[in-house]
Order: sequence, then C-alpha cells, then structure tokens
Amino acid sequence: MTVKRMDNVGIVVEDLDAAITFFTALGLILEGRMPITGPWAGRVTGVRDQQVEIAMLRTPDGHSRVELSRFDAPAIASDHRRAPVNSLGYLRVMFAVDDLDATLARLRPLGGTVVDEVVDYEGVYRLCYLRGPEGVLIGLAQQLDPKAVREDPLNRQQ
Repeated sequence: MTVKRMDNVGIVVEDLDAAITFFTALGLILEGRMPITGPWAGRVTGVRDQQVEIAMLRTPDGHSRVELSRFDAPAIASDHRRAPVNSLGYLRVMFAVDDLDATLARLRPLGGTVVDEVVDYEGVYRLCYLRGPEGVLIGLAQQLDPKAVREDPLNRQQ
C-alpha cells in the first residue's frame, strides 16, 4: 500500500473569513489559522515568493480536513470557481450530513445556493451540489436508509 490516508483537500479562496464562516456553519471545526511564507513554501508549490494565509478545518469525526488558502502574493493566476462539473480539473468536496434540509437552511444565509436541485438516489441518499463562498462547489449527502447501503457506490465504509 502506498497511501495511508488523505490528510486534506486544499481550496484557494479570496475571502478567508467568509470561507471559514461557511465551513464552520457546515459543521467543520477550525483548528488554526496562520501565514505561510518563506522560500521553502515556494519550493514545495512552485509559486516562488508566495505569501499565503491558511486556515485548517477538520470534520467532526477527526478523519478529514479542508485547508483554505488566501494568496496575498503573487496575484491569483486563474479562476476556476464557477467552472461546470464537466471541466477538466474540476474540484468538488462531498460531505455526509445528518439532515440535508437543516444544513441547507444554515448555509443559504451565508451565500450557499443549490446548483440545480436536491435529488433522491435510489432511496439510499438525498444529494445535492451546492455553490458556497465564491462559487466553491460542495456536495452534500444525507443517508436515508442505513439498510439500503448494499452495493451502493457512494458507501465508503464497507
């Protein structure tokens, strides 16, 4: 085995405070926030002389993290935030939630908008894609029937 676990997903944002507010409303827990500078950082990312502020948030179960980054320098190179899901390099993060309707109610006042509609996946999940702060794409899934998990391709806990 070469991979032990996935540590985090990184998302570059323009408004770090708004993104932290959104992801904490979703239920993630802010672990810390700090600047990232110095030659070592540019050698890792290939973006020399970068000045970045990051925030690390973890899921309540402690197994996954989202790293939010705001680049102060250099200037942003490109913007993929509103790219459709069939774009190369498209990024979406999926979260399991207990109550999809309650989650959407918390996120809508923070700018969360459902991409198209909430759908039922074979009576097993209610699913939707949501645009969060700055158009970041988030997937939300509420398991409906724990007994219906069977050969479900979305079940990752077998």
